[in-house]
Amino acid sequence: VASPCALVASIMPATLSAISNSARKGVLFKGGVHLENLSHIKAAAFDKTGTLTNGKPVVTDVIIAPHAEQDEVIRIVAAIENESTHSLAKALTAYGLEQTGQSVHQVDVQDMKTISGTGVTATVKGSLWKIGKPSLVGVDQAYEFQNGVASRLANEGKTVVFASCDDQIVGVFALKDTIRQEAKEAIKALKNRGIYTIMLTGDNEQTAKAIAREAGIDDYIAECLPNEKVSHIKKLQEKYGHVAMIGDGINDAPALATANVGIAMGEGTDVALETADMVLMKNDLTKIVESTALSQRMNRIVKQNIYFSLAVIVTLILSNFFQVIDLPLGVIGHEGSTILVILNGLRLLKS
Repeated sequence: VASPCALVASIMPATLSAISNSARKGVLFKGGVHLENLSHIKAAAFDKTGTLTNGKPVVTDVIIAPHAEQDEVIRIVAAIENESTHSLAKALTAYGLEQTGQSVHQVDVQDMKTISGTGVTATVKGSLWKIGKPSLVGVDQAYEFQNGVASRLANEGKTVVFASCDDQIVGVFALKDTIRQEAKEAIKALKNRGIYTIMLTGDNEQTAKAIAREAGIDDYIAECLPNEKVSHIKKLQEKYGHVAMIGDGINDAPALATANVGIAMGEGTDVALETADMVLMKNDLTKIVESTALSQRMNRIVKQNIYFSLAVIVTLILSNFFQVIDLPLGVIGHEGSTILVILNGLRLLKS
């Protein structure tokens, strides 16, 4: 009667049932410990592009410097960005193909380099081109370009990309991404559960503020580089204890690994999917809320099983010492409690 079979079976059937339940709903966990930790989350950090937004931005505005030739700038920018896999790069390439046709592929791009979290550089016809944030092309020059048009575009919630040739800004591209409808619902539900929400994005202050306001998120940190995301996650952990990070890109991987629970979007990069503890196969952020509720149910059932199995063992041992139980009843009590614990765990297979 002192055999701990029921105690041993208290956790694994419940955990496997919960993981199976999640998998049917399009949420994959890489281990029971991650599902267990999800219910302890007190703060959730979100990447912007591809996570809070659909990750398919389109070019809405193009402002070219008076001394530059518009088609030439668009063609070269598209050709350079064609070498990158970033969502903004794809949008710029698509715009270039639409405006100038297949001539984009005729541009000879050399020494293309990606500067993580900032932009790209390349050499075209002997000239050095830089495409990216103001910090890449020169902050003062960027915000003075065309009477500060970049600030106006950013205030409209658009992502602004600068292009410079030989350290002279020749164009500004504004791109707009749409917020996922389910993102607003998920953030509202998380806040109702008392979970602090924050957005970590590489976009500038104005764009980040506009997106955060539209999504209903508690706070945001703009112009955030990949290594800075890790630092912010660590600060959140110091303040809130358990923190989840939700992202989809290569730049999010370090933060996903640092968080207590790393959550990747199913359409994200291979690096993000490999690093994360949990994957949203259908990119539905509301599944985070459902999974949190499932995690709480699992932890509750595991505790029920542990308390029940310990109570049965203690009762059977005491009954044995007082000689009020014989061998058949001892076997029934021992095996019966094990079966009941397993069946209680299997309840998590239900929605």
